[in-house]
Formats: sequence, C-alpha cells, structure tokens
Amino acid sequence: MNQPSARHERGEAIFKEVFGREPRPGSYPEFLEITVDHLFGEIWARPHLSVEERELVALTAVALARTDWELRGHIGAALNLGMSREKVVEVIIQLAYYGGWPVANNGLRVAQEVFAELDNASGKDADDDK
Repeated sequence: MNQPSARHERGEAIFKEVFGREPRPGSYPEFLEITVDHLFGEIWARPHLSVEERELVALTAVALARTDWELRGHIGAALNLGMSREKVVEVIIQLAYYGGWPVANNGLRVAQEVFAELDNASGKDADDDK
C-alpha cells in the first residue's frame, strides 16, 4: 500500500500538471484532500493511460453528466495539457450520439464560454482562430 504522504504528494503533482495550478481547498478542504489523495494520487497515477488520455475520459464523463462546473474545469485542463480547442469540440460533438443532442449542445455552449473567457483574459480576438 502506498504511504499517505507519498500518495498525497503524487496527487498534488498530477493535479498541478492537469489543471496548471495548485489545488485550492474552497469550502470543503477534507473533500479536496480525498480528491487529491485518492483520485489523483491513486487513480490518475495508475499505469496504461497517459494523463492526456485520462483527461479525455474525465472530459467525456463530466460532459455526459452535464455537470457544467466540472466541465468548465476539464475543458481548461484539456487545453492546459496541450489539446486543441478543435479536439475538445470534436469530443463533445461525438457525445451527441452516445449521450444525446442536449448533452452535446450543452457541452458546446460551455466550451464556447470557456474559450471566450480565455480569449478575453489574454486580449485575443475571437476571430484570430479563423
């Protein structure tokens, strides 16, 4: 069994790699500790899938669950890991067949909002991608 401190350190490192920032406790620090230790320190650290592949799985899951807050975070994580906006959009479009058109429509709306926020924060013109 992994030592708790090693698992926590590994989880923090993976979290930072995925989201590009340190974990922030928010209102429920105990839940964040569980997330860092178990989800990132154990599940995300398993072999056979890359961090990028695990992010695509997470992005798909939260899009299918229509959890907009988490979807926003995982779209940002996918971009942070070097995935293109086009790849994120293609993943969401593919979900129309597996989760229904409302899932894809919602996911595309959230993606558009995230992209616009990133463009506004960087001073980028939305037409720059065209």
